[in-house]
Amino acid sequence: MKTIIAALIVLFVLLQFKLWLGEGGMKDVWALDEAIAAQAEKNARLKERNQTLSAEVDDLKQGLEAIEERARYDLGMIREGETFYQVVD
Repeated sequence: MKTIIAALIVLFVLLQFKLWLGEGGMKDVWALDEAIAAQAEKNARLKERNQTLSAEVDDLKQGLEAIEERARYDLGMIREGETFYQVVD
């Protein structure tokens, strides 16, 4: 009877070891949970960035003001009749 109990205890310990530390055990589950949380955060940032870019694209398609602003700041263009002043420190 003692050998059966000892064998059951050893089996229980081995199963617990596999559950907590073995391949596919709780250690791996916790690591996957952390990876999922990090990916969800990254996805949220990228979704916000995509919405900003989409709004900018819509603005460029709709209005001339956005196109003019891009031409002024990115390309250094000025309107006809305007005077360009450059301030040097």
